[in-house]
Amino acid sequence: MKRNNKQVFENITITAAAAGGKAIARTSEGRVIFVGLAVPGDVVDIEVYKKKKAYFEGKVIKFHSYSDKRTKPVCGHFGVCGGCKWQHMQYAEQLVFKQKEVTDNLLRIGHLELPESNPIKGCAEIYRYRNKMEYSFSDSRWLSLDEIASGKEIENKYACGFHIPGMWDKILDVKECHLQAAPSDAIRNSIRDFAAENGFSFFNPRKQEGLLRTLLIRMTSLGEIMVVVQFFYDDPEKRNLLLNFVKERFPEITSLQYIINGKGNDTIYDQEVILFAGQDHIMEQMEGLRFKINAKSFYQTNSVQAYELYKIARDFAGLTGKETVYDLYSGTGTIALFIARIAKKVIGIESVPEAVADAKENAVSNHIDNVSFFVGDMARVFTEDFIAQNGKPDVIITDPPRDGMHKNVVEQLLSVLPDRIVYVSCNSATQARDLALMSEQYEIASTQAVDMFPQTHHVENVVLLKRK
Repeated sequence: MKRNNKQVFENITITAAAAGGKAIARTSEGRVIFVGLAVPGDVVDIEVYKKKKAYFEGKVIKFHSYSDKRTKPVCGHFGVCGGCKWQHMQYAEQLVFKQKEVTDNLLRIGHLELPESNPIKGCAEIYRYRNKMEYSFSDSRWLSLDEIASGKEIENKYACGFHIPGMWDKILDVKECHLQAAPSDAIRNSIRDFAAENGFSFFNPRKQEGLLRTLLIRMTSLGEIMVVVQFFYDDPEKRNLLLNFVKERFPEITSLQYIINGKGNDTIYDQEVILFAGQDHIMEQMEGLRFKINAKSFYQTNSVQAYELYKIARDFAGLTGKETVYDLYSGTGTIALFIARIAKKVIGIESVPEAVADAKENAVSNHIDNVSFFVGDMARVFTEDFIAQNGKPDVIITDPPRDGMHKNVVEQLLSVLPDRIVYVSCNSATQARDLALMSEQYEIASTQAVDMFPQTHHVENVVLLKRK
């Protein structure tokens, strides 16, 4: 039916969860509708706001009945913030849909033959599990519908929080986030309030102006805390005023740093990180190993579940102490060092120089001498000459970014043909694509999904490949 020239479908049952945290419904003609803030089993009216050739996109305008898979969201920002799109779904059901997504991607995208899957590894802590949070400052925060409808003059438009989904210049001011443990909320809120009270300008990405740009908070299981404030330009007086306030207000911070970044985007990987107080790094611990983490380091954002993930990867590798292992996309060396004690030799390759420097230092501090780390673009470093110099791998562990492996890396894997490949992925769709390219030479011996990010649709997957 039509309402205000918009198409509405009534009494539609939500049938499944979809990629990106959306839910799926179907019209009586079978047309797929993607909709947000719904749970499989809900019966709803949906207003369509976008029509594509193969599907519609819509929003729920009325609930007729609620699914038994629902639960009450704990966060007051749920529905506006795009971070935890599944807070309204019971955790056991989240795991069901994550397992299904991984299996569907391997079957439908990769057309792969799968063994019986191991049950997904759920997370013991479903809130306050993240060790890293990044926030953006804004001089014109996202206004709620109630605020807009009130017609009142909004005096305080400052924000420190998250981008509204799909809007690069709109920031939701966050009062409380349930993803990181204390004192994360207190640090963020105190910095925002202190800056506003003392006349600091907040960033405006459209105008490219404003002093305060971003805030990074990292924490470890050892109780160490890193805070990095990014400024758009340098104002020594205000910079020191703010950082001294943070230092005095939160003496538990072990690493207080800042960045002056005047370029068009706020990525920090090409920027100098300047130490203000404490150390220039924090330390994490896993199974007796200690890892140095700096502001630019990649480290799994769920420390507890990272341990479970790495144990699975180590078990899949099936090491006896006689193998040469390559760890591709090795980051700060966590996987390489985690497996080194049961390998003959481990070679790590990573593109971020600071991460490689940390990996080397981590090896020394943990008294591990059978690992070597190399820096460079994977597609250019991982070559026949490199393998000739460092030895043919018996096992390769690869943990690429969301885009998966470059085709040259896949080709090199098929040239080297190690006995085993352990593929750790944060995107089972690109993982399925890469596995399909190797399916003539390798069979999937085992798969294991791991939930690193409760309340979100994201899921990791580990696959063991064996040569046919």
